[in-house]
Amino acid sequence: MKRQFHKMHGLGNDFVVLDGREQPIEMTPALAKALADRHLGIGCDQLILLEPSEHADVRMRIWNHDGGEVESCGNASRCVVALTGAGTLETGGGIVEGGKIGAEIEVTLPPPHFAWDEIPLNYPMDTARLPLGWGPLDHPMALSVGNPHLVFFVDDAAAIDLDSLGPSIEHDPAFPERINVNVASIRDGEIHLRTWERGAGLTLACGTGACATAVAAIVRKKVASPVRVHMRGGELTIGWAAGEPIRMRGSASHVFKGEIDLEQFV
Repeated sequence: MKRQFHKMHGLGNDFVVLDGREQPIEMTPALAKALADRHLGIGCDQLILLEPSEHADVRMRIWNHDGGEVESCGNASRCVVALTGAGTLETGGGIVEGGKIGAEIEVTLPPPHFAWDEIPLNYPMDTARLPLGWGPLDHPMALSVGNPHLVFFVDDAAAIDLDSLGPSIEHDPAFPERINVNVASIRDGEIHLRTWERGAGLTLACGTGACATAVAAIVRKKVASPVRVHMRGGELTIGWAAGEPIRMRGSASHVFKGEIDLEQFV
């Protein structure tokens, strides 16, 4: 049962993309985790499966490195648009629109959600400034951009030990679906960001993390839209206004394509 796959990345956030539109693929958490394994599989932060859609050009499903299926991935959305030429993607977080602008790909995500039960949280709280803290990190903004995020603004994002703090925040009982953790610093009107992704850990870049952080910074009047977001893997430009969709523009890179026998992992 050999199937073709594509290895792609958005600013170093890397993906294995399988196309199940013509020949369906039965993806399971165990299979996704095995394929994502960097020693025994192909290796990636997220595994992407393309399927037919009744609502968009293609349906994009996403499994994290740990095998958990999630709703949205901004960097993967740009990669899928670049790979397929699709103008609309159906995701668990809503319909994503995309297209090429020069050498970059821009995708438009649905408007963010700020209500506690839409993020979701386990109980009502002020999502603009959660009354919670973990060591040096406290009072984050919580929001959903198709998947749940916390955003902490700090003096120096590089100084925060996310390897230690990330897992405890991700799995805190306040977050029934776990949560992505962003720490950001503002310098010269631009955002410098590090993200602990639920189910993947620290990655070189996180597209939805950049979107969530840019929205939080605009809401708190720390930056103006559009804003440049710097991550270890590169930069994204994020634009947003209240009540509007989120626009994200950046690179999408194809690394190689290959074939793999899925039966060896079953």
